Amino acid sequence: MRSTSNYIKIKMFFGICLIVCLSLQCTLFARSKQKNYLNLVQVTSLNPRIQLDLRYATENNFLGFPIYPQAVCYLHEDAAEALCLVQEDVESLGYSLKIFDGYRPLHVQQKMWDLIQDERYVSNPAVNKGRHTRGTAVDLTLVDASGKELEMPSDFDDFTEKAHSHYAETSDEAKKNRALLKLVMEKHGFKQFEFEWWHFDLEGWQDDLKYPSRDVDFAELENHSPVTVLPYPFP
Repeated sequence: MRSTSNYIKIKMFFGICLIVCLSLQCTLFARSKQKNYLNLVQVTSLNPRIQLDLRYATENNFLGFPIYPQAVCYLHEDAAEALCLVQEDVESLGYSLKIFDGYRPLHVQQKMWDLIQDERYVSNPAVNKGRHTRGTAVDLTLVDASGKELEMPSDFDDFTEKAHSHYAETSDEAKKNRALLKLVMEKHGFKQFEFEWWHFDLEGWQDDLKYPSRDVDFAELENHSPVTVLPYPFP
């Protein structure tokens, strides 16, 4: 009787282990399907509650014309996952993130630099190949439950001192909202760019090996099949 009982226990144990392994495999597979190649991922595939207002896919930007063919936002997976943690924090306060821009192909960065050769507001590709081109930079703001943007010292892409992260000649409400955005972003590994309150870089973005500059357009990212990579084989 004891041997039969032990056999049943062993069988149940291995059955539970198999269920756990299969569950973990499914989870990893689902997560890997969210990733695109080059470690770039659509932010809203990780959290669809993050709002988008991708200005460079519209005429509402400093260029005055669309420079992106479609309104999609990619980030390096490290930045995207960190941003999801930020979203959780701001949701607990009744707010949401709204993204203006994320990954930007290098040739687009070059066009911007050709028009605005001021490194306070546009990265010079010849110097660091751009920040957005690595997928580690994000331009964003906060919105309330109705989707209305919180008051900030300036609009997005305001190339004046009002955009600077320490600009003082603004309302107390704008200062409070700017400080809140900085607080939650820095909590999860981002650093605010001193000349643009809306611009944040993931810490370590300068690492060319980990976060190389890319010149891959959105159509290629959309069409490329995600690669499933599991850390070790499962039964």
